[in-house]
Amino acid sequence: MTTAVSTAPGCPSGLAPASASQSKSGFAGFVRKSGDENALDLVVRGAKCGGCLSKIEKAVSGLPGVTAARLNLSNGRMRVRWTGPLSADRVAQTISDLGYGVAAQADDGAAVEKAREERALLISMGVAGFAAANIMLLSVSVWAGHGEMGEATRKTLHALSGVIALPVLLFSGRHFFRSAWSALRNGHANMDVPISLALSLAFGVSVFETLRGGEHAYFDAVVMLCFFLLIGRFLDARLRRQAHAAANALAAMQTSAVTRLGASGDTRSVAASEIVPGDRILLAPGERAMVDVRIVSGISDVDESLVTGESVPRTYSPGMVLHAGAINVSAPVQGEALKVAEESLLSQIGDMLEAGEQRRSAYRRIADRAVSIYVPFVHATAALACIGWLVMGASIPDALMIAAATLIITCPCALALAAPVAQVVAAGRLFSNGIYLRSGDAFERLAEIDHIVFDKTGTLTLGIPKLDRIEVDGQSVPLESAEARECLADAARLARVSHHPLSRALVAVAGPGQAQEDVQEVAGRGLEADIEGEVWRLGSSAWIGAEKDSPVGGPVLWLARGSAPHVRFVFVDDVQPGALGALDTLRAGGVDMEIMSGDQAGAVAPLAGRLAIEDWTAGASPQEKVSRLEALRAQGRKVLMVGDGLNDAGALSLAHASLAPGAAIDITQSASDAVYSGGLEAIPLILRVANRTRNVMRQNFALAALYNVIAVPIAVTGHVTPLVAAIAMSLSSIIVTLNAIRLRIES
Repeated sequence: MTTAVSTAPGCPSGLAPASASQSKSGFAGFVRKSGDENALDLVVRGAKCGGCLSKIEKAVSGLPGVTAARLNLSNGRMRVRWTGPLSADRVAQTISDLGYGVAAQADDGAAVEKAREERALLISMGVAGFAAANIMLLSVSVWAGHGEMGEATRKTLHALSGVIALPVLLFSGRHFFRSAWSALRNGHANMDVPISLALSLAFGVSVFETLRGGEHAYFDAVVMLCFFLLIGRFLDARLRRQAHAAANALAAMQTSAVTRLGASGDTRSVAASEIVPGDRILLAPGERAMVDVRIVSGISDVDESLVTGESVPRTYSPGMVLHAGAINVSAPVQGEALKVAEESLLSQIGDMLEAGEQRRSAYRRIADRAVSIYVPFVHATAALACIGWLVMGASIPDALMIAAATLIITCPCALALAAPVAQVVAAGRLFSNGIYLRSGDAFERLAEIDHIVFDKTGTLTLGIPKLDRIEVDGQSVPLESAEARECLADAARLARVSHHPLSRALVAVAGPGQAQEDVQEVAGRGLEADIEGEVWRLGSSAWIGAEKDSPVGGPVLWLARGSAPHVRFVFVDDVQPGALGALDTLRAGGVDMEIMSGDQAGAVAPLAGRLAIEDWTAGASPQEKVSRLEALRAQGRKVLMVGDGLNDAGALSLAHASLAPGAAIDITQSASDAVYSGGLEAIPLILRVANRTRNVMRQNFALAALYNVIAVPIAVTGHVTPLVAAIAMSLSSIIVTLNAIRLRIES
């Protein structure tokens, strides 16, 4: 049984209006070639349901030579692969002809390279861990049979361990050897030099001991050390990749395609980086501006919520400047590029993200410095122990074994685990409460918070217009009544062709249905259609000829149906559930609060009064939010920024710590330390867990230091056997782990 695929333009469910088909060209520059295969990444706008997915994938897959066409409905990304002479323009034109907006997405080479490096470290770590587990089984047999096992059997087990360890050392240890060789070749040393020496020394001594039939070999220590060091290297690579995710996401946005108009009016899709000041640009409905432009023709409603935080679309007309990041809502407009993409508002926000990342990396540099001091100290101690025993008359093998035993017992496992294990346990506790922690080092910063700056829309409020009530001829009508359902159905017939947020809110309540044909959308006013000989209008009060709106505390839409009574739809932006209780808890903890919003004062002031927040600022630009954070920092305040929009990304990155709700855009989530769901009640919990985690980390560092103070002298004086060294090393790790688990038990 097959399911018929709708051939009507746009979303078959009516949940998104169809985009007008446009001539698509200039996509060839975005094609990536791999042998005989071509690949193209596209951004598809207007796909909302399974019917859209089936229609688009089926149409593209039907083109000659296409081997794969996959659309992700959640983010609109589509990847197409094909062989043969098929052109990229034809692929894009096929999607456009179906009634969907389409643009090219350039490849982010840096992100791909970082992901590749992380994957290589993960594979090396897995290989080392698997080998360590197998060698430890052989080592335990040798240790258990000490004094009873014959030399031939012991030598065979040691040889098997060496056969396993050699390829692991070459494969998994290449990350350290390559880095050390590169540093030495350039005339300096780095942390990988002593690590490479330790691995080589321990392996060399083990081979020597195996050949001469000695009792001890350290292949297990070689592979185990390699495994633990790779854990740290992998976590570091992962952290750095995630830390740059916000900037990468913003950079990816800036590499999207822009429709450039030629002198004869022809259109050409080019990368945003190719746009120069003076270029003529076409901005279609539903499309995001990639560079700052001055409107030269056309009138349209523009959604600036990502740039300024203003939740209600603003009408743009010729002469007005539209900033990069804003989304054209209702009608096509043409503009003149004012700056190159690198100088746009999006780039300025990207610079803020970069500055915030560099400031936060200071905390990681402190940890890196502690490790870089500890590791050379341990290796210097081992070397001095070896030299000292040689001076005192010990044989070379005995001196080398004491040095190797020192390396094993002082393996920085406990020190390395002290903070990460506490962070992992605490992160798990937060995750079970719907909170995803993005950076482990945020706990210390979150524990110091004494001031919170909230964005308004989407943070303190839900950020989504919601139909509150319907009034017919000035009288409220129950939403569940037949009259209200009829009004909704009539309004939705017009609203289904519009991208305006209030139209979308109406359609969300009315549900799927047919869109009215020949609907005209007048930017800044509303929608109009001729239905059964009467003029129907949906829009502002002035547009339908109703009396001037009385204040209702939220945006409204009016519906006029010929001579029928006027209908008013009133929308609200509800306060987040649990907000009042969460703010009271924070006040009780001595935390000050304020609101910094891009919305107008008329929307911010009532909310601030309702939430009892005395300090608030309306109409704040991204730069003003950053300036406010810098002023608070100068006063010595430790500020937590909570926001969800692109206009908050710079402030989130520069704040002492930051949080974003789960509904925030990807860039904002990437710029924050944690993403929460379930409302503002998560914030007091995050701060409480952060305080407990900081205390446990400090306890773990103290325990690790105490262990080394006791273990190093014992190892240096030659009183440690390999078995005791391995047990002591494991016990130190177990102790800090159990201490960290208290975080979960105490919950």
